[in-house]
Amino acid sequence: MRRADLNDIVAFLAVAREKNFTRAAAGLGVSQSALSQTVRGLEARLGLRLLTRTTRSVAPTEAGERLLRAAGPRLDEIAAEIAALSELRDKPAGTIRITTHDHAVRSVLVPALEKFLPKYPDIKVEAVIDYGLTDIVAERFDAGIRAGEMIAQDMVAVRIGPDLRSAVVGAPSYFAARPPPKTPQALTAHNCINLRLPTHGGLYAWEFAKGRRELRVRVDGLLVFNGSAAMLEAALAGAGLAYLPEDDVLPYLTDGRLVRVLSDWCPPYPGYHLYYPSRRQPTSAFTLLVNALRFGA
Repeated sequence: MRRADLNDIVAFLAVAREKNFTRAAAGLGVSQSALSQTVRGLEARLGLRLLTRTTRSVAPTEAGERLLRAAGPRLDEIAAEIAALSELRDKPAGTIRITTHDHAVRSVLVPALEKFLPKYPDIKVEAVIDYGLTDIVAERFDAGIRAGEMIAQDMVAVRIGPDLRSAVVGAPSYFAARPPPKTPQALTAHNCINLRLPTHGGLYAWEFAKGRRELRVRVDGLLVFNGSAAMLEAALAGAGLAYLPEDDVLPYLTDGRLVRVLSDWCPPYPGYHLYYPSRRQPTSAFTLLVNALRFGA
């Protein structure tokens, strides 16, 4: 079917339903004479009269009634689907993929999503736990969550959480046989629980600062994990010292199951930021999520 035939059928349906050229022309936004010419052209190509015209009324012929019954509902369905697509465009929906840390998920992402997702049931969030420096463009993530100091300069960064602080902790049973370290350098004499980073397979260096002095200490120990939850469990079991987010260990410091050391060497540092490429054209769903995560929102 030619596009002109489809347009002409739409014109015929308007007249057949209104049974009046004037009202049909007004509904289509064309002149009465142009509409009449369009219908006559369709009749000429089909070789059939579709409308019976009198000075007082317009009515479909037998052929016109058949075309009205066959084409009318189908074109109505198409119009309804197009309208539904327009609603979908304006309705936030889709899956948002984020690379992040398990601590960021617990402390920032999940609390925000508990309020956000019930409002937008057609939005899904997929969080992939990864301690490496993931290339979010190459890996097709919509965004990443990392501490502010770790984000590349070519990214848009939105602060989504308060400042963070790390803590070096061990169980009382661990310290029963060893004196607590007084300086970060003294950690080299302790059994430390390491974190394996997926990027290049290296071990995470523990970071410390006091005044203007900053240190990165490569610690050693018998245990290596690739996530903080396992490190916490090992520390609670007395297997060594662990370097963990402060808010994760506070309950255990309060009840005495863990002891903190080197707290004066662990100042606050910039909290979590959501980051994404500056050239990205955000969807409505992504924009809503960014605003929901924004710190202080």
